[in-house]
Amino acid sequence: MKKIILKVDGMSCGMCEAHVNDAVRRTANVKKVSSSHTKGLTEIILDNEIDLDAVKRAIEETGYKVLSVSEEQYEKKGLFSILKK
Repeated sequence: MKKIILKVDGMSCGMCEAHVNDAVRRTANVKKVSSSHTKGLTEIILDNEIDLDAVKRAIEETGYKVLSVSEEQYEKKGLFSILKK
C-alpha cells in the first residue's frame, strides 16, 4: 500500500477538510483519505495507482491550492504490530 501526502493551502475549518476529502473520493478509488486544516495536509491511503493530476485538479476546482505532493510506503498498523519488532 502507498500513502500520498498533499500539502493543501486554503483549508480553514472542518467543512474545508470535508470538501477536500469528497473531491478526492469522487476522483479516485482510495482506501482512506483524511485532511487536517491545522496542518494543511491531506493523506491518501491506496492500493492501486491513481491519476494525481486529476486529484489535484479536483481539489483546486473546489477552491483550494495543492502546494506539494509526496509519496511513501504505508504499512497498516494492527493491534499486534508492536509484537513484530
